[in-house]
Amino acid sequence: MEEKLEELKYQPGFGNHFSSEAIPGALPRDQNSPLVCPLGLYAEQISGTSFTSPRKLNQRSWLYRIKPSVTHEPFKPRVPSHKRLVSEFDSSNSRTNPTQLRWRPEDVPDSPTDFVDGLYTICGAGSSFLRHGFAIHMYTANKGMKDSAFCNADGDFLFVPQAGRVWIETECGRLLVSPGEIAVIPQGFRFSVDLPDGKSRGYVAEIYGAHFQLPDLGPIGANGLAAPRDFLAPTAWFEEGLRPDYTIVQKFGGELFTAKQDFSPFNVVAWHGNYVPYKYDLHKFCPYNTVLVDHGDPSVNTVLTAPTDKPGVALLDFVIFPPRWLVAEHTFRPPYYHRNCMSEFMGLIYGAYEAKADGFLPGGASLHSCMTPHGPDTTTYEATIARVKAMAPSKLTGTMAFMFESALIPRVCHWALESPFLDHDYYQCWIGLKSHFARIGLNETNVEQTEKKTGASE
Repeated sequence: MEEKLEELKYQPGFGNHFSSEAIPGALPRDQNSPLVCPLGLYAEQISGTSFTSPRKLNQRSWLYRIKPSVTHEPFKPRVPSHKRLVSEFDSSNSRTNPTQLRWRPEDVPDSPTDFVDGLYTICGAGSSFLRHGFAIHMYTANKGMKDSAFCNADGDFLFVPQAGRVWIETECGRLLVSPGEIAVIPQGFRFSVDLPDGKSRGYVAEIYGAHFQLPDLGPIGANGLAAPRDFLAPTAWFEEGLRPDYTIVQKFGGELFTAKQDFSPFNVVAWHGNYVPYKYDLHKFCPYNTVLVDHGDPSVNTVLTAPTDKPGVALLDFVIFPPRWLVAEHTFRPPYYHRNCMSEFMGLIYGAYEAKADGFLPGGASLHSCMTPHGPDTTTYEATIARVKAMAPSKLTGTMAFMFESALIPRVCHWALESPFLDHDYYQCWIGLKSHFARIGLNETNVEQTEKKTGASE
């Protein structure tokens, strides 16, 4: 494994049209599908958008492989079936719940568990059949996938490892993704997950009918947030030879199916296109923040967005809360108390989150749904206002929290609400908030302004 890690090479850029060859000359010149491809390879296109999507949105890649992916036995329902994956959210598999929810980190199991068996849905909305919606999953695993590959026909996966690296082999090449990095595996790509550190835990966001893109920068200008050049796509790498009883596990409509074939799906010798897996190091994010007063909205820390047809409204935003300086004057610096028309699922990769002094742990999660009140806990609020006369600039360090935010209202899976890791006392973190209201504290200016307004109205 360590020898493989040293061999990894990437191609920088986001949305680029990439080209990569594991063997020089393997890519056809001048056309995509010649009568006979170089080296006797098969030409196969994978389309991430419809053929007639506008050119600026069109995504597809050409793969040149030893055998085409169609060479497999019929798919059959996986045995045993997976009972905790959902792609169409309704009352049979999930419930609505406006309560603030929080989960403690789930333990990595002792029994052998790979990524597929360790993946489970927490919440989501919409339907993969209707090509609109999202799902939020978590995973715990302690072994790599052996002689098998996973394919998600429902949507794109955004991986957020929290503990333990993941080694992802894809049809376009290999990605090593560490905690503090993310990876996106687009819909339809076959991939396999190995675990260099033996155990891994993390989060996965899934979107239906859309792909992630960089957010517009607006008045920020041409630079800032996640730079396109910091996104990394793999380079071509392939396996050849017989692999008897190799299994393709396909997620289709939230159900798992399997098909047998006698070769590795990672037999792509060369490829070109703009529909590719990629990774990104969150430590390279360039955050923006207020430099005078007030707390900025978290949207300024958006790394990736999957938009809807309505301008400015996201099917899913991926937002981070990275290390940064806090310098606002006479301002409550932690996140403000909030009720949001969007729904917010939060996770913590490492460190502590600035709005929660206790209880929100790395590997844990919280869900604040549409118009559910949320904000700093009692300890954070009291500690912050106690420093009113000592608000020197300070730097948040050693932390990386994130948020999946959606315009859709999520339904929560039954098993997530019945989980032993659900924190039933979460609400207690706000119960201690007391009233600080005191008329005696009004200064003369406020009193004068009140009197003037009263006199004017009379």
